[in-house]
Formats: sequence, structure tokens, C-alpha cells
Amino acid sequence: MVDLEFDQGLAVLRIDRPHARNAIALDTMDQLDKAIDEAEGARALAITGAGDRAFVSGGDLKELSSIRTEDEAAAMAWRMRSICDRLAGFPAPVIAALNGHALGGGAEVAVAADIRLAAHDIKIGFNQVALEIMPAWGGAERLAALVGQSRALLLAGTGTVLDAGEAERVGLVDRVFPRSSFDADWREIARQLASRPAGEIKRVLGGVSADEAVKAFARLWVSDAHWTAADRVMKRGNDSRLGGVR
Repeated sequence: MVDLEFDQGLAVLRIDRPHARNAIALDTMDQLDKAIDEAEGARALAITGAGDRAFVSGGDLKELSSIRTEDEAAAMAWRMRSICDRLAGFPAPVIAALNGHALGGGAEVAVAADIRLAAHDIKIGFNQVALEIMPAWGGAERLAALVGQSRALLLAGTGTVLDAGEAERVGLVDRVFPRSSFDADWREIARQLASRPAGEIKRVLGGVSADEAVKAFARLWVSDAHWTAADRVMKRGNDSRLGGVR
């Protein structure tokens, strides 16, 4: 099943299929689609897995074994690719909290997020080649955007599985935290991102004109939230110049 909880402005989407190590079946795709619909309006969206063994262990081979024709395989790939596209295109920051291993399709879900935060003992890999197939949910293209085309081919072409430290070094994971504090650490960062400025920054990073970028800044400048924050900084006696925190 897929659970959705709200923590102030943060929506947390959790895949909870312990019997299959949070692998994705066809009904999971339907639930993911519905959960993304229900998360609309959240200031940040986090996706994680239940437990501490798996974020998402890929597609559920047992459930998907009935797919035998090219047309059926293509339909399944398009279905999950569209969900990953929805995560990537979510208007607010999306955080993949890698509570456990992210393998095959699980790695594809992870790279659909804007940011990947990992427990120190997880592994991540595009290891679909072990099944004589390839990433089909948009993960190959997103992997290349993150680590470069040659490294993406090396990783996905050989099915190399990286530990969290290696993944951070190549740019596949953004931050690594100790297992003991992982839940608190990723939630703290996700809450910080659940702010109006972070959503605007994501939009600008996605590619807008200079005019739109300046307009986004101006909208934030005149907001009550900006002036409340500015007054708080000035009352603390910090430098009142723009960006002035000593």
C-alpha cells in the first residue's frame, strides 16, 4: 500500500509493501498516482519506504510476471514512467528519503526526486541488466543528467551497485546521514524545503526567463512572510543588509 501523511506543509508519501521489500506492482502505481494527486498544494513532497531494509527494491517481479508481450511491457513502462515524470514535475521540492536499498526501478524512483537523502548503510544501483533489461521509467536519462553520460553508461551498463558514500561522491546522492538519526535528519531538511522560497527556486532552476525570475523574487519580497523574517533578523541585531546574517 501507499500511505500519505501531512506534516504542516510537508507531504510524506510512503511505500509500505514489506512482503515485497516495497517493490512496485501495478496496483502500487495506481496508489502512487492517487497519492500525488492528494499531495497537490504541499510545499514539499517526500517519498520514502517503510522499514529500514528497502526504499524501493524495483518492480515486483512476481506481480509483473504476467506481462509477456511487447505491447504489455511498453504499457507498464509508460505507466510508471508517467508517475516518475509527475514526481519530477511536482511544483514543490521533492525529496527521496532513502531509508533502505534503492535498486533497479527503485533507483529510477529516487532520481525522479529533486534531492536524495540517504541512510549511511543503504545501497543504490541501476542493476536491471542482471535481468537482461534496462531502465525504462526515465531513470537512465535522469542518471545521465546527474552523473554524466559516460558514468551513467558505466553504472547502468554493468549494473554496479554503490554504497551510500560512493553514491554521494559521484553525485547520485546529495547527503548521507547516520542510521540512528536518519529519520530526524531527512525530515529536518524536508521541513526547511517546505517553504515558499524553495518552491520558487525550483521553478527558476527548471528554466524560466530572467524576467520571470525577477518577478518571482519581487513577489517574495513584498510578502508578509519576508517582512516578518526581516523584522526578526533586524531585532536580533544582525546586519540589516540583504542577506545579512553574520
